[in-house]
Order: sequence, then structure tokens, then C-alpha cells
Amino acid sequence: MSVCREVITLQLGHYSNYVGTHWWNLQDASLSYDPEEKPGEIQSDVVFREGQTQGGHVTYTPRLIAVDLKGSLRTLRQEGCLYDSGKDTSVLMVPFLCSGSLSMDTVNSRLQRVQHSYRLEGSVKVWSDFLRIHLHPRTISIIHQYNHDGEAHRLEAFSQGESLLQGAVLDELEDKLHFFVEECDYLQGFQVLCDMADGFAGFGSKVTEMLQDSYSGRGILTWGTAPVSYTPVKDIYHLLNCTLATVHMANNSSFFCPLTLRGGLGRRPSSPVSFPHLSYDPSLWFHSSSVLALALDALTVSYRLRDNSVPMWQLADTLAVSGRKVVAAYGAVPFPMMHGSSLPDTLSSWTDAPPWKPLSACSEMSDGRCYGQWATLRGYGDQSLISALPPGTPPTTILHSLPSGEDVLGSYIRSFYPTSPLALQLLATPSKLTPPYPQIFSPQVDAQGFLQSPTPSLSSSPVSSVPVLTSLQSNPALQSWLSELHRSTSTLDIRRVAPSFLSQGLESSDYDEALEQLRVLARCYRDDSGENSV
Repeated sequence: MSVCREVITLQLGHYSNYVGTHWWNLQDASLSYDPEEKPGEIQSDVVFREGQTQGGHVTYTPRLIAVDLKGSLRTLRQEGCLYDSGKDTSVLMVPFLCSGSLSMDTVNSRLQRVQHSYRLEGSVKVWSDFLRIHLHPRTISIIHQYNHDGEAHRLEAFSQGESLLQGAVLDELEDKLHFFVEECDYLQGFQVLCDMADGFAGFGSKVTEMLQDSYSGRGILTWGTAPVSYTPVKDIYHLLNCTLATVHMANNSSFFCPLTLRGGLGRRPSSPVSFPHLSYDPSLWFHSSSVLALALDALTVSYRLRDNSVPMWQLADTLAVSGRKVVAAYGAVPFPMMHGSSLPDTLSSWTDAPPWKPLSACSEMSDGRCYGQWATLRGYGDQSLISALPPGTPPTTILHSLPSGEDVLGSYIRSFYPTSPLALQLLATPSKLTPPYPQIFSPQVDAQGFLQSPTPSLSSSPVSSVPVLTSLQSNPALQSWLSELHRSTSTLDIRRVAPSFLSQGLESSDYDEALEQLRVLARCYRDDSGENSV
């Protein structure tokens, strides 16, 4: 029997909670309570915990701490209602409004009967508007010093967030952490989603520092999130917050990976990332966070597997070598596999470049250089991983002659990165999509997430699952990415263009030291030729 190595998730900031809410909805959609059903590839106990209401109903809630600002919950109560006395926890209410109580045996079984095609694009204002699961009473923390909406009392600057982790805020966070940690038998670590664009960058830096000090030896995988559009924060603040977040959270984490569909983290980013089979609206947080969550579902698979699980520390040690603790994510969402085709057929049609797109505002280099890579293909389902050519038929490509899916995918990726260390994982089970996940897929995508030809003239059934291919990389392109951050910030006269940023409590010496650390970090990604040095 495999050992369950638990993970505690922290979501710090409003956009991180958007991404996290979609991610937890995906996890919930994959749960099964049928005792006759064969256990799935994902061990849900890694991120979920079992409990019991006062009425005796068994519950299954995320092992999660979610931090946000005053006014960010709307109708969701901070303490939830799952453990209220006198409530009938077997009654199913509208699932993603989270206004009723769900027991463990109803979360999936009844929600599967909901067949309506919900369109929430015009009504979602905060992440709790589309949360489809109940949270433990110790999950949500609200910071009352700052407002989610309005012009006044905004958490805009890095140092504002840094100064928050003290007093009652620190006591509450430590209390929640101790509660979740103490019930774990084999805690492997923490996955942290943290906003980079606003003051949560400073808050997350202090939180990851606390985790590093208090839980030495545990994995800390930090994902820095940034939406495509972020009007409440000045563009200079956005740049400075992202820069300081990268430096500090990389220092405090096993690795740090930015997650964004922006064309860059600077003041003038290029166009948002586009995907050939998605029609999402980059300006809608509800849309962009759903794409990132779908990718994150594959990116985090390695340490959530039932069998052959790779613990967090091993994943980090594979990528974060020689001080290179910033990694970049890439994803094909969905993986462009034709219905009824094979993996060799699909990959052999992408000969110029892999089908994935940047998820960290860091474009790949086309010269085959990479220090380490972890690729995951999730959701191939019943599709063939090897060539289905009749015996005696000569293979059309090298990929069609290989005996396993691992060999096919490995050979394909090595054709672009011939000398890069490579780790692979293939899972048959796809990410399952249920309302309220937005239907942002092109008409060519069928209900199982595979491509169909010709494209149907009439609208088909909603997409209920999708295959996804992701790659986590430590590559020389990150030198250019980090160097650009360094150049953009070091050329600013912060005392002239953003004096209020310093007036929030950031010392000039600390700021200068962070820029120097960023310069040193960028140098870690130089190749042997020493090109593009800072």
C-alpha cells in the first residue's frame, strides 16, 4: 500500500484564490465515492482531509489556508457553514454559490446530475462566486486592514504586505498551519500560490520565509500568479512587486515558478498568450485563471500520484540546481490530439516546435539548451500511445517505431533538447471539467477534449475533460527573463518616479540589495559561452 504524503496548500491574494478555486473545483470533479470503483491514478488524500460534522456526516475538505482582503468573499462566510450545528448537511444547494451544506457523499454524486450549461462570465465578481466545494472553518483568513474594492486602503506595495505578518495576523496563520500540520502523518511540504502584482508579494515573501524557518526539510513549491489585466495597481508598482517577489520567494522556496498569461511582467508587455484551441478572454480573471488552473493540475501531478509518486523535494532537486531556483512553466491546453489518432501521429505534426505555450511570460529559446525539464502528459485516455500501423508497415517517423508512450514523448522532447536532463510522467486520467468551469474551447474540441475533423457545424456537447501537456524547465531563457526584470527596475529612479513605494516602509538599502540578488540570480542561468550576461 502506498504511503500518503500530505501537502498543505496556501493561497495568498485574490488572483491566487481565483486560480486555486478553479484548481480545487477540478480536484472535486475527479473525486469518486463508489467503493466498487478502482482507485484512480491521483491520491486525493494528499491535498484533501477527512472530517466529520456535528451531525455525524463525513466531510472531505481541502487541506488549505486561503488569505484575502476585506470585501473579497461576498456571500461566503469566513468560517463556512459545513460544521454549523443544527444544519442538515445532506442537502445540496446551488453548488458553486456555496450557500448550502454538502456532505461527503453528495459532493460529486448529485453535482453530476447538473446538466445546465452555466455561463458565469457576467456575474463572477470574486472567487467565492464559483467555488463549488465547502471549506474547513480554519481555511479562510481575512486581512481587515486593507480593502478588496475601492480606492482607499489598498494593499498595493510590497512593503505593506511584508509588514502584515505580525501580531494577530501572524498568530492566526500560525494557528491554522499548526492545525493542518499536526493532523498529517507524512507531510511532504507546501504548495503556495501567491499574487505577485500587489502587496501580497511582500506578504507571500514573509510567509515563505516563515515556512522555510519553521518546517526545514519540507518542500515549498511557490507559484507566483499575475493576471493579464490589473487596473488597481500602478504599472510601476506592478513591476516592482513582481521583481521583489521573484527575488524573495525564490530565496525562500524549493523553487519559484511564475504563472501568468501576460506577455511579460514589465510595464509594456506584449500580447497575452493565445492557444490555438481556446477562445478565452484575457481580461476576465474568471477565464485566465481557469487556463492556469488546468495547467497547474498537470504541473502538480508528480507528488499527488497514488503509485510512483515523486515527492516535492525530488521534483525541486531535479530542476533547482546550482542556485537556479526560478523555473518556467509551459503548457499545451488542451493537448492537440485528434480523436482516434495516436501519440506519434500527434507529435510528428509538430516538427518546428513543441505544442506548448509559455505560462511564465518566458519564451523558450530555439537552440536546444535546457538545464533540466519535467514534462507531464495527462489525459490521453483510450488513445493509443504507440503507432497503430499494421504489422509489416514501415514506420513513417522514428516516433512510430518506438515501443512505449514514454519512449515516444521522450524521443520527441529530446529532438528539441538533445542534451537536457528529462523526467517524464504520463497519466491516462484527464482533468475533468464540470460547471462552473467556463466553456472556452473552440468548436473543434469534442466532449472528451480531443480534436475532431471536420469541425461540426452544430454546437456539440460541453467539453467535460481535456488532455494537457505541461513542461517545467530550468533553461537559459530565464537569464534573459531575469535580466530584463533587473534592467527595467535598476534603470528606474524609484525615489523620483515612485517615492510612495519607498514610503510604505521599504528601505533603500534593502531595495538595492534585492536588485543585486536578482543580478546574481540571473547569472546562474548563463550557458558556457557566458552570453547575455548582466
